[in-house]
Order: sequence, then C-alpha cells, then structure tokens
Amino acid sequence: MASSQSSSSSIRPQAGLNEGDHQSLPQLDTLISYLLGAKRSLSSITHVWRANEIVTASHSALEKSVVLCSRTGFLRRGLNGQLRLLYDVRSEVEQISYRGRDEFSIALKNLDAADARLKHTLDLLRGTIVHASFRPGDEEQKSLHDFVDERGVEELHASLKASIDRTNTARAELDTSNHEFDDELQAIKKSLRHYHTATKLASSRLSITSSSSSASDSGLLTLSSMPGQIQSLEAHAQEMATLLEALVRHFDLCVTAVKHTDGGGAVARSITGDMPAGVDGSNDGMPNIGAEINANLNAPLDPMTDAEYQEMVAVLIKDAPEADDVVMEIQDRINEMESIFEQVQAQRDALLSISKATIEVHSHLSSLASSRLPRYISQAHNFTRVWLEENDRINSGLVELSDLHSLYDGFLNAYDSLMLEVARRRHVRQRVEKVLRDTRHKLDQLHDEDAAARETFRAEQGDFLPSDIWPGVGLAPMQVQFTRLSGGQLDGGPIGQKPLEEPSGGEYAGAAKAGVSDGSAEGEQIPDLPRHLVEEAYARVKARNKVASQLHTV
Repeated sequence: MASSQSSSSSIRPQAGLNEGDHQSLPQLDTLISYLLGAKRSLSSITHVWRANEIVTASHSALEKSVVLCSRTGFLRRGLNGQLRLLYDVRSEVEQISYRGRDEFSIALKNLDAADARLKHTLDLLRGTIVHASFRPGDEEQKSLHDFVDERGVEELHASLKASIDRTNTARAELDTSNHEFDDELQAIKKSLRHYHTATKLASSRLSITSSSSSASDSGLLTLSSMPGQIQSLEAHAQEMATLLEALVRHFDLCVTAVKHTDGGGAVARSITGDMPAGVDGSNDGMPNIGAEINANLNAPLDPMTDAEYQEMVAVLIKDAPEADDVVMEIQDRINEMESIFEQVQAQRDALLSISKATIEVHSHLSSLASSRLPRYISQAHNFTRVWLEENDRINSGLVELSDLHSLYDGFLNAYDSLMLEVARRRHVRQRVEKVLRDTRHKLDQLHDEDAAARETFRAEQGDFLPSDIWPGVGLAPMQVQFTRLSGGQLDGGPIGQKPLEEPSGGEYAGAAKAGVSDGSAEGEQIPDLPRHLVEEAYARVKARNKVASQLHTV
C-alpha cells in the first residue's frame, strides 16, 4: 500500500471544489466505508500476536530439542556399550549353567549306571543260595548276601545323596537367578522397543533423520528440518508484521481523509473510539500499535492543499480494495505458521518421547548394574564353587561304587570258582581213593603170600630150630594201616576273614583184606555238590573269562 500524504488544511472545504471535482472525489460515506474496512482489517493484529508467540515458542522448542538430542545421543552411546557388556555377562552365566547342568547330568547317569550294576550284583548275591553241604547241618539256609555287610553301601549312598541334593539346590538357585536375569533383560528389551518405536515414528513422520550412516546404526538422532522450519516461521512473522504496518498506515490514511472531509471529524472519533481487541497490546517483538493510532487520532490536523487531498484520496481508492487481500494473506500465513508449528511441536514431543525411553533404559540398566547384577554374577560363581566341590565327591563315590561292584562281583565269581574247586578236589579224592584201594589190594596179596611162606617155613623147619634162636621167627607178617591227617592251612594263610573249622584227623586202617574205610574220619570233608550246580558254575566262569578277554583285547 502507498503511504499517506499530509494535508495542507485541517478541514477539506467542499465549496472550494469545482463541479468536476465533486463528481470525481468519493463522498463522505465512501470514505467512512473505507475507514470501517480499515478498522476491521486491524483485527489481523491478533494473528500477528499469535505469530510472535509461535516464533517464541518455536525457538524454545528448538533449544529444548537440541538439548534432548545431545543428551539422548550421549546416553545412547553409553547404553550400547552397557548392553553389549550385559548380554556378554548373561551369555557367560548361561554357559556356566549349561556346562554345569551337562556335567551334572553325565555324573548322574554314571552314578545311576554304577548303582544299577551294584544293585544287580547284590540281587544276584541275594538270589544265590549257599549249598547246604558248605554249612553246618543245623544252620538255616543262607544266601551269599548274608555274608555281605551293606553298611558301607548305605553310607556311600547317603554321602552321594547329600552331594546331589546340595548340587540340585545350588542349580535351582542359579536357575532362579537366571530367570530373574532374563526378566530384567525382557524389561530392558521392552524399553528398547519403546525407544525404537519412537525413533521410527519420528523418522517416518517428522523428518528426523540420522546424521550419518554410523549414527543411524547406533540410533543417535539429530535435527534436520526444525531449523529450516523456524526460519520459515520467522519469515512469515516478519512479513505479517510488515503487512500489519501497511494496514495501520492505511487506517491512519482513512482517518486523516475522513477528518479532512466536511463533517468527518466527529464520525472519525466515533468510529475509532472502539478499536479491535489486541490493538492496545505490546511486547518486545512488536511496538504498541494502539498508542501510535491514538497519537495519530489525537494529533491536530495539518493543513492540506487540494492537490494533496486529491492525491491522498486517490491512494485510498487504490488501496481500499487491497486491504481485504492483505487480511487474507495474513490469515493464510498464520494458518501456514500454525501447521509448521504443529510439526515443530510434534518433532519436539517425539524427541522428548525418545529421550524418556532412553532415560528409562538407562535408569533400568543403572539400577541393574548397581544392585542386582552383582548378585546374579555371584550366584553363578557360587554354583561353580559348589559343583567343583561336589563333583570331586561324586567322582570319588563313583569310584567306590565301582570298587564295591567289583568286590561283590568277585564274590559271585569266587563262589562259582569255589564250586569248581570242590568238584576238582572231589575228583582228586576219588583218584586218591582209587590209589589207596589198588595199594590195599597189592598189600593184601603180599601179606597173604608172606603168611603162607612163613607157615610153610614153620612146618618144614620149625622142628629143627630152637625156639630161642630168634624171637621173631614165629611171628605173623606185619599189617599196614593208612592214616588220613588234616592238611592244615595253606602256606599263604587262611582264606577270607573267617576260616572254616579245621576237620579232625582220622585213621584208615583195616585187617589184611579190609579195603578202604568210608567212615567219617577221612581227614577232610569235601561237600557233595549236585552235578548241575557245578556245570552252571562252570558256564558262568567261562562266560566271565570270555568277557574279560574281550575287554583286555579292546
């Protein structure tokens, strides 16, 4: 709009104009309509005030966003390292748990297998009845298990059970600790999901981008569009202020024109007495327009020449139609500023959401690292210590179980071998008896021959020999007796801890043709075992020897 020109006269006299001038110049009503329109246009000052508020708030949002970006980036860089360390710790704790669980499972399997072998051997001992011929006749039936003291087995089982229970307790405590650790990680992951959701939302909708590819990888955000948006807001606000100043000048020009027209002074004061809201306000960003308008209204009229008046009116006629366009432009600009300001606020809120999510993760990590994480690590160390201690005890118990199994299995094998030994001794006894019978027969023959020869000698020569020439000349042949004596203990000492009672010795004697006695005084009692027992024992010993040979070959 063109600026107003000062008038040379206070009141424009209508009589001084010629007829053509009266027809070309607008009437007072037209000027009043211009003044009313100019007054209405001053309502746009509220948009200018709002524009100033938007610019101020946008600067504040930018400052806060810069602080948020800087703080969030710093925290995020620290979080990346803390998260990597945290997951490394969790992985190591989990490895300790898996390794201990696997080793414990293997140890239990070995224990179960060894215990099963021992129980099987004990069951065989219970099922193996000692043949009655081995024991005194008045004794109740016994099994091989009756000769075993199981107190050592029971004590070993109790010791192993205590080790297993202690390990299970430590493992349960570690599992509970690991579950709590996992819950902590899930809570952190949930917080991280909030962070990533806020970041993606900001990146996709609010033009928040990463400063570089490396920054994008780490999730650190920076501002790209907000400074440009604020510059746009400042440009709009500046242009709106300029447009408002043009409207004020147009209003002042309308007031001046009305006041310089006959009868317009009172009308001008009446119209300008009630100005639109906001005209009298002011702040650091805008001058007090109301004061300027009032100063112009109350100022005395300067004289104005006809030419100046006509020039002023011509400007009004030209500017009046443009006032509405200026108002519309101010309206469009404030609408655009509101839209941009919404984006700035949304961007700031998104950054605030990201910052809150980052602080939430950081707070959770700080709390975890300072209080609960040491307990999780300590629990893993405690399980390792307990398992190392109990693993040594379990391995020792495993060796003892194996030794007991070997001892009892050796007992079974020894009993089978004992039956074979009894069979062997009985066979030897039979051979001895045969030798004795054959010898007895030969001795009897010699005795009979000797007795017959002596009788013949006595009959033929006895009458010629004096009786005192040899006292033994009339004696019968001597007789030979076989005496069975106990062999006593072997040179290696007694077998076992409770040697059998030594059988009493006895004589084997008889008349010249008596043969071998089958009485009880045989010098050694050898049990009479059924043949099938001996054959079964032989089969078992042979099978064991075959297995032992195969194992030795492997």
